[in-house]
Amino acid sequence: MLSEPEAGAARRFGRRFGAAPDGIWQAPGRVNLIGEHTDYNDGYALPFAIGARVSVAAGRRADGLIALTSCQQGDYEIRIPLAGLVPGSVRGWAAYPAGVAWAMLSAGHPVGGASLAIDATLSPGAGLSSSAALECAVALALAELYQLPAGRGELAVLARRAENDFAGAPTGIMDQMAVLFCRQAHALLLDCRSLETAQVPLDPAAAGLATMIIDTRARHELTGGGYASRRRACQEAASMLGVSSLRDMPDDAALARLADPLLRRRARHVVTENRRVVRTAELLSAGEVASIGPLLTASHASLRDDFEVSWPEADAAVDTALEAGALGARMTGGGFGGSVIVLLPADSAGKIGDRLTARFLRSGWPPPDLLAAVPSASAGRLC
Repeated sequence: MLSEPEAGAARRFGRRFGAAPDGIWQAPGRVNLIGEHTDYNDGYALPFAIGARVSVAAGRRADGLIALTSCQQGDYEIRIPLAGLVPGSVRGWAAYPAGVAWAMLSAGHPVGGASLAIDATLSPGAGLSSSAALECAVALALAELYQLPAGRGELAVLARRAENDFAGAPTGIMDQMAVLFCRQAHALLLDCRSLETAQVPLDPAAAGLATMIIDTRARHELTGGGYASRRRACQEAASMLGVSSLRDMPDDAALARLADPLLRRRARHVVTENRRVVRTAELLSAGEVASIGPLLTASHASLRDDFEVSWPEADAAVDTALEAGALGARMTGGGFGGSVIVLLPADSAGKIGDRLTARFLRSGWPPPDLLAAVPSASAGRLC
């Protein structure tokens, strides 16, 4: 028996398209344990997949159209001719699945028409890669429907191209790689330059700990100017330092060569964050899960002060969780809204949740959504 949201996608498919789908594919969200704004700087990241996911019921069609319907977007259908797909031709949520078809066609893959019904337990705008999950579920569906010779590495690249060049969000490739390559009870150490990966053990429950996601309910939009301006600042700093990316900065002394204090802060975050990622992976590999807490908190301070992408609800969530006994906490995702990840003793989740809710209500904010963050498996076909 299908569970939600797969059953929801199948029901929507039958109601809108009058037939059973050829298959159902799912892709999880991801939470980045540590390594923020390092991916487009050729650095390191350490994400893991979570249980919340996007599901796509899909079937071939012979009329050259991509037909889209989503349980989260109202009971309607969008039909898009494959022949007319160019960047900017589709707006809103439909740009992500349409962009995948466009990227595949641009790469020479003979994608045909498809009916796609979407359902999700993954909230958009929460910093948990809902867009990448949607892209990757659609990419897997189209690749299998049309028997395309594209491996997961290529599909990650194509999904990223859909997000960057078609939907207009200037993100790195970490999200798509996490969605397609993560394993249960592991985090994925990703070298964003070479795309080499390593599976790092991550089983907080075995250590009497837990990871929790605090969805602050402050929504973000990565197609806005804040994310893009940070990326431009990193490129400018690298150019001034004479390196291809901030990954290649020789040492901390080189930061002093950046006369602009803003560029110096932006570069300092990237350089120190890469070190935190590597050290976190080392500690997890040694089974020292509790010891990564201070690294998470240091990452948040760097994102707040040097990179300036945090937001009031995230800062309040981090401070409150730490005061209530969390071992570490940090904002996760691109910033300007979204979620916080917390490492905490397993028996303290209730107390921390109560403190967080009280803090948010005192501040006049809606109470946060609290989600268990259990390292989960990657995207794939369900039936």
